[in-house]
Amino acid sequence: MSTDSMRAVKDCASGTIGGFLQVFVGQPFDTVKVRLQTMPTPLPGQAPLYSGTLDCVKKTLSKEGIKGFYKGTTTPLVGVGACVSIQFVTLQAMKRYYNEKNGPNANGFLSNSQLYLAGAASGITNSIISGPVEHIRTRLQVQTGSAPAVKAIAGATAEKVAAIAGGEATAVSAVTSSSSNAAKAVVETAAANSAKNALFFTGPVDAVQKIYANYGVRGLYKGQAITMVREFQGYGAYFAAYEYLIQRAMRLENKERSELSTVKVVAYGACAGYAMWTTVYPIDVIKSKLQTDGFTAGTRQYSSALDCARQTLAKEGVAGFFKGFAPCILRAAPANAVTFLGFEMAMRLLR
Repeated sequence: MSTDSMRAVKDCASGTIGGFLQVFVGQPFDTVKVRLQTMPTPLPGQAPLYSGTLDCVKKTLSKEGIKGFYKGTTTPLVGVGACVSIQFVTLQAMKRYYNEKNGPNANGFLSNSQLYLAGAASGITNSIISGPVEHIRTRLQVQTGSAPAVKAIAGATAEKVAAIAGGEATAVSAVTSSSSNAAKAVVETAAANSAKNALFFTGPVDAVQKIYANYGVRGLYKGQAITMVREFQGYGAYFAAYEYLIQRAMRLENKERSELSTVKVVAYGACAGYAMWTTVYPIDVIKSKLQTDGFTAGTRQYSSALDCARQTLAKEGVAGFFKGFAPCILRAAPANAVTFLGFEMAMRLLR
């Protein structure tokens, strides 16, 4: 095996270990975040599904137990392991490319723009896997009940789902023909919230099978464009922050990367998590809403990412783009600290 191939294998193995640790530590926080992001807009006079982060935690724990926080874990455990390995393989390859371009006088250090572009490239590459993985995980995370009363919905085809939506649209029309525009909006919102949850999934494999059977590969990659935007900016900031801090410590302490303390690796990993999520959170909210929206024109609440942004701003204000921010930021430090710790320690062992 060539030197480059061996490096790629080590990068991949180390990234996978970091990804597994990220899932185990971060999944409960992520579940709460997604549920807050995607909870339906309450009807006038109706209380929201969750009043805040703690209320979401309490309700999830009381209704579903600890397992409720780990819904959809199988998908990210396999998928995120693959995603993080792809991220680090691409990052390391880009760093080697820039090192060769910079020449020996740079002493192996990259500029901030090079670090950002290396991270952004890793994000775009990662999105090929992260798009469908996060789509499946998000749909499973927002399922809070058991199978719907109408059992046929569980195995419904796209045409049947459209028929259900059509029936609801007819009901909307009948009710609203003699009522105000405000009442019409209320009923349409309720219909949309009901229709987009028509399919029920018993697990990640069942979700993949049903979505693929009804909507093909395009259905699995729902929300892919906005996912790529998030990954480009998010991982650009993520790896730029981490690698900048690592390079800075190496210069100040005159040490090799492998000689830096574990405390620094953990602290810089936490900083990288903050750098990512503080710069992409509103984009992540739109992504979650699109990925839990209906699949067909009759069941979709949003026609595009821009439409989702407009509706969110109109109905919820600027605060709507920051729903679930608290659990996300709480997750950012520990989940990303252990990701980089796992990666760096694995790389040291494999050298």
